[in-house]
Parts: sequence; C-alpha cells; structure tokens
Amino acid sequence: MTTGTLFIVSAPSGAGKSTLVNRLLADDPLVTHSISFTTRAPRATEQNGREYNFIDVQRFLAMRESGEFAEWAEVHGNFYGTSRLWLEQRLREGGDILLEIDWQGAQQMRRQFPEAVGIFILPPSVAELERRLRGRGTDSEDVIARRVAGALGEMRHVGEFDFVIINNDLDVALGELNAAVRASRLRFPRQRARHPDVFRFLDQD
Repeated sequence: MTTGTLFIVSAPSGAGKSTLVNRLLADDPLVTHSISFTTRAPRATEQNGREYNFIDVQRFLAMRESGEFAEWAEVHGNFYGTSRLWLEQRLREGGDILLEIDWQGAQQMRRQFPEAVGIFILPPSVAELERRLRGRGTDSEDVIARRVAGALGEMRHVGEFDFVIINNDLDVALGELNAAVRASRLRFPRQRARHPDVFRFLDQD
C-alpha cells in the first residue's frame, strides 16, 4: 500500500470549492495540489503550471492515446486530464495529493485508486448557488441558467463521496474540510502503512 492519500474534491460551479481548497493548501503543508492538463484557454489571472497545465487539443489527444492520464473528461467543449505517473510517484513517496475534478473524473479515479477519499462541497441551496453565480458579474442570464442546470446534475452524484461539506459559512466549511483530511489520515490501513514499526505486533504469532 502507498503511504500517501489521494483526496478527490468535487463541487458544482459556485459552491466555493476553489476558495476552500486554496485555504486548505495554505493551512496544511502536507497536501500537494494536483495540477491537471486542460485544452481550455487560461483566464486572465491564471498562469500555466499553477492553476492548470494549458496544452492544445492535439497534444492532449496524443497523451490520452498513450495512456498518460489517470482520468480525463470533456467539459463544456474542453478536455481535462490528470497525470497518472505523477500521482503514482507522489503517493509512493508518502505525499498527500488533492485533486479537483468533476464527478465523472472522480468515478474514473476511484476505479484506479479505490483508497482515494472523496469530498463533495455543496452550496446551502440552489437559490444561493444562483445568487453567487450572478454575483460574479461575468455571465449572461442564459449562461447562468445553464450552469445552474448543470450544477443540479452534478449534485445528484453527492452520494458517491465519503464526505459532504455544505458551504454556508466559509470558516465553518474550511474547518470541516480540514477535519475530513485529518480524519482520513487516521484510518487503520493508512496508519499501518505509514507506521509499520508500531503495528509490527500484528505480524507476530
């Protein structure tokens, strides 16, 4: 068993996932953020190699065909994928990884990494989700309507995850996210893998 833990975090757009994840990463130096590959264009504040590895469609398809992705998906006409080799190496070295993906990617990851810990972040209500999306001031009403409809489809997969955090109050939700990460590290298989000397008595007759 690898000694690192893979955390899969999913949420609909507007649930506050990015804010929570960024604060968790600032609070917990043991967790490394997995940087996915994508074919979508970077936003104004994004940098290549920080939020995503931005590549063109031709290179993405070539990487997919050679089996370099642990998971991949097409979302809103853009491709997203996660490096298999990087994940496996980091987990073998004992590092904890946090991966932000949608529910489809989470399903793929669980098939290949069944010990991964799934965390889903929900908004307190659909009305609040819509209010947050509208508050960004970047999308038209038609786009907001499509995003809300898409969010409802994503939220129906919440039961596939180990932990569910309702982001009504940011500080409370952050505390719950930190608690989920810490609790996951204390599971018996993970503790035994990380501290074999402590559990040596289990191998004795």
